[in-house]
Amino acid sequence: MMPFDYQRAEDPASAVAEVTGRPGAKFLGGGTNLVDHMKLGIANPDLLVDVSRLPLDTVEELADGRVRVGATLRNSDLAAHPLIRQRYPVLAEALLAGASGQLRNMATTGGNLLQRTRCVYFQDVTTPCNKREPGSGCSALEGYTRNHAILGASDSCVAVHPSDMAVAMTALDAEIVVLGPGGERTLPLTAFHRLPGDEPDRDTMLEHGELITAVDLPAGTYSRSAYRKVRDRASYAFALVSVAAVIAMDGGGTIREVRMALGGVAHKPWRAERAEEILRGAEATEENFRTAAEAELEFAAALRDNAFKIPMARNVMVAVLRDLTGRRNDV
Repeated sequence: MMPFDYQRAEDPASAVAEVTGRPGAKFLGGGTNLVDHMKLGIANPDLLVDVSRLPLDTVEELADGRVRVGATLRNSDLAAHPLIRQRYPVLAEALLAGASGQLRNMATTGGNLLQRTRCVYFQDVTTPCNKREPGSGCSALEGYTRNHAILGASDSCVAVHPSDMAVAMTALDAEIVVLGPGGERTLPLTAFHRLPGDEPDRDTMLEHGELITAVDLPAGTYSRSAYRKVRDRASYAFALVSVAAVIAMDGGGTIREVRMALGGVAHKPWRAERAEEILRGAEATEENFRTAAEAELEFAAALRDNAFKIPMARNVMVAVLRDLTGRRNDV
């Protein structure tokens, strides 16, 4: 680990100013990802600005019915909050499916969104990796790819985003509140993370010095929602495939509204827009579920070791839809 300066932020504006003024500076929240990367030699900041004690750790209902989640709120506190459990069960389920209890006690909302891929080649500084060192190549293309992307990948990077929370927030149409040197801005979570393209080193649309201060969840109660995660072991494992879904039904078995997102399959939480379009206004039947899932995965491309992810993603999508609509398996 290289030497670095440390400073505790007094308020969000001063934190932004400190990081903006140093090209090698980074914000420090819970540190559950960044500190590991510093130990591994992946990240070498010359200044850490600690934002973990800023007063951004609340869950607040806004006047218009939206719920604002502070960026420094710990994942365990967010998952246990009564308002989150009542109105956004998909989010509570996703949080509890992630990491371990100890890590959830440290990890923050903002940091969870900013965590980086767990691709073994990204974390091994002895191997080429375009995400870690742009232009050096992607070792995964000819390497071990069981955990890698089937959607939205490029010749530069086939890594996946590791967050469970971000998948649920994507299905909820959450918005990110960001403070930067030019002031505050809000952007939809669906536009926050990037696909790799030819710049896989850029995970998000944030500019240097911009700080996540909050996440806004939509007004309403989303009790008919769920998160399902398929992984190699029951805890402390990243998703091979995960699905978050939010559904509203009319009285006659028709899907009035649906939002779905997939995890473990792409460089960002993957919004299942093609599946949503087919399901919106359709009858809640097994056939329609499968048609929608297959349409979403039409352009999925398997690598050497991860072809199993395509039928797995299809089956998990169908299973979640079946459970949320109360339909039995007719096939």
